[in-house]
Amino acid sequence: MLSFISFSSQSTDSTYHRSARHHPDVEDLMDVDDDDFSGSEPRLTCPGETITSSQAFMRGHGTYVDKEDVIASVVGTVERVNKLVTVRAIRTRYNPEVGDLVVGRITEVQPRRWKVDANSRQDAILMLSSVNLPGGVQRRKLESDELQMRNFFEEGDLLVAEVQAFFSDGAMSLHTRSLKYGKLRNGQLVTVPPILVRRLKSHFISLPCGVDLILGLNGYIWVSKQAKDSDQGEEGFDAEAVYSNQNDDIDSATRAAISRVSNIIRVFADHFVPLTDTLLLEAYEWVIEQEGDAKRLLLGDTGDALVAAMSLRC
Repeated sequence: MLSFISFSSQSTDSTYHRSARHHPDVEDLMDVDDDDFSGSEPRLTCPGETITSSQAFMRGHGTYVDKEDVIASVVGTVERVNKLVTVRAIRTRYNPEVGDLVVGRITEVQPRRWKVDANSRQDAILMLSSVNLPGGVQRRKLESDELQMRNFFEEGDLLVAEVQAFFSDGAMSLHTRSLKYGKLRNGQLVTVPPILVRRLKSHFISLPCGVDLILGLNGYIWVSKQAKDSDQGEEGFDAEAVYSNQNDDIDSATRAAISRVSNIIRVFADHFVPLTDTLLLEAYEWVIEQEGDAKRLLLGDTGDALVAAMSLRC
């Protein structure tokens, strides 16, 4: 006579989950609580570093499985969605989305379009029909406008634009139809990893030190002289000088402020600190309190002290 013995599935499941929760690799190398992944400090990892156990988690982008371990394949931050663990690379190209604000550089003038370096996998396209004429005039672009394209933008010009759509080959289409977009003047460009630029309510920031910031989501940041109220057109840009190549006269105090803000951004990028408007304002006030000049910020001790002070304040 045959007899069957049934085993409790609940005990088996509980034993499995209990063993997965208390796996030594998970406890020692990565705490899987949601609070740790939602913290302000990113969790950095290096190629070849063991992140967690493949028995408890699934591997995502930037990882691979060796025996029973999930191992990072790139330098980046560890991110977790439920049981999926991925590593987001620090040094990576910008992945655009419709509506993003980007800062780019003109690389080529083509018939009825410009090619723009936007720190993406391929150059962006700015069509002649997607720009404003001088003075904000709205009309259909004619053949005479195509002949004067270099009067609008030429090779090497910097501009701020918005991602409008994508072409069939994946290239992004830009537009500068608002007067808050257009050619950039009176400042300098600072490049940071795109992962450090967070999405904010507004990426146009005016600091009380007389410096304007444009935080491009593609990692290009424009630091410039603050525009005067009397010279501003719609949304704070001069409608007449939107395509001008001539920079304004900048006094020595404003030049020092621009250099100081630019070096603050470089320090945060070297320490992998995400950039926000509040953080930049707090950092500038701290530098003024320390009576530090722009050159001292690039020294190791001063930069470390700045990052440590901001971690305590914010």
